[in-house]
Amino acid sequence: MFDTLTESFKSAIGKIRFHDDEKALKKALIELKKSLLKSDVHHKVVKDLIANVEKDVKAVGVGKDAFLNSISRRLVDILTAEGNQGFVFASKPPTVVLMTGLQGSGKTTTTGKLALMLKEQKKKKVLIAAADLQRLAAVEQLRQITEQIEVDLVADENLTPEQIVKEALKRAEDGLYDVLLIDTAGRLAIDDELMDELFRVKGVANPDEIFYVADAMTGIDAVRTASTFKEKIGITGVVLSKFDADSKGGVALGVAHQVGVPLRFIGSGEKMPDLESFIPDRIVSRLMGAGDLESLMEKTAAVIDEKSAKKITKKIKKGQFNFNDFLDQMEQMKKLGSMKSLISMIPGMSSVAKQIGDLDLENSKEVKQIKAMISSMTKKERENPDLLNNTRKRRIAAGAGLDQMQVNRVLKQFKNAAKMAKKMSGKGGMKQMQDMMKQMQGGGGVPPGLMK
Repeated sequence: MFDTLTESFKSAIGKIRFHDDEKALKKALIELKKSLLKSDVHHKVVKDLIANVEKDVKAVGVGKDAFLNSISRRLVDILTAEGNQGFVFASKPPTVVLMTGLQGSGKTTTTGKLALMLKEQKKKKVLIAAADLQRLAAVEQLRQITEQIEVDLVADENLTPEQIVKEALKRAEDGLYDVLLIDTAGRLAIDDELMDELFRVKGVANPDEIFYVADAMTGIDAVRTASTFKEKIGITGVVLSKFDADSKGGVALGVAHQVGVPLRFIGSGEKMPDLESFIPDRIVSRLMGAGDLESLMEKTAAVIDEKSAKKITKKIKKGQFNFNDFLDQMEQMKKLGSMKSLISMIPGMSSVAKQIGDLDLENSKEVKQIKAMISSMTKKERENPDLLNNTRKRRIAAGAGLDQMQVNRVLKQFKNAAKMAKKMSGKGGMKQMQDMMKQMQGGGGVPPGLMK
């Protein structure tokens, strides 16, 4: 997501090699300015950032640390606007949120993603109201999304948006829901009719928050439209959708600074779990290539059952990890969303995240073959892979539509992975993991010690 920006900062910092080298500082600032402008960062934001960094560094003496510290601090300032961060609940439930935006911005999908995040990570009871009756497919799209994420929906194409909202508010109060998300109408462009409808819906809903969903792919236009919605409706936060598809990432640096409202969430992938809270200091840590372990831990802790994790850890340590455990772990991984986004949160792994691109664990050819193979096993074979002799392998291969060589290869990979996991879980395992990460970043293979 931040590939281009991160490379820009690394390149600029690399220009400063000696202490008190003002020529190097000038070169670094010029390169940084060009890179930021190319990355769709608003020219006013760039101008302010460059001027402030130059002033900071000269005040304490030119050096890499001074340059790095100044950029980090100034970026946090740029990304911080007055208002709430993440999702803030009202003192008395339900918390009512109006989801607004233009057609095609990803507003309806983002509403579903936000509902899932609140349900899975915050353990809240969420209701969605389908008040977008302008786009013919919007209600049906929400029906499909709410069925997929198992969240309740209020929808009726025969009612007006205001009537839908009234019904949803009553149901949210009667049903003791924690949050009500209202998906509103959009247009291809801002017009009076759209704003009139939003005013009416806002009047009925009396929302605690109004989120504007902006398409990150529209670049600086996203800042302009968000500013217009702020002026006409009074938004309290921006959600950047499709941010995973925008490798430049510069629009994120302009929203809070230019619009004057906080950037609250970013869409980090196409799957429903791919929505992240936008916390300025954590985002700056990722921008500078230092990862974001805090967000990663929050995300994994919310979806991975602690008892199950302890049970799996014990089995791994004893070398008893089996195919049933593998399937369980695959189901858990699906809840975490984009693999690229997760890996980019690990310090020093942003380059690896870039290399894997949009790896889809669930739908890759290899995983489909493994699942077909496991489905062809008996219960005992899944629990104890050592039972798999040649006769059993031939039967499994036929059942999965594979040849025996493919089955043998998967079994070998599974055994090697189980051995590696056992080794990692033992004494000194973390040190070996760190060594492996370093080699991966340098283009090397798996450290020799892990293959014993």
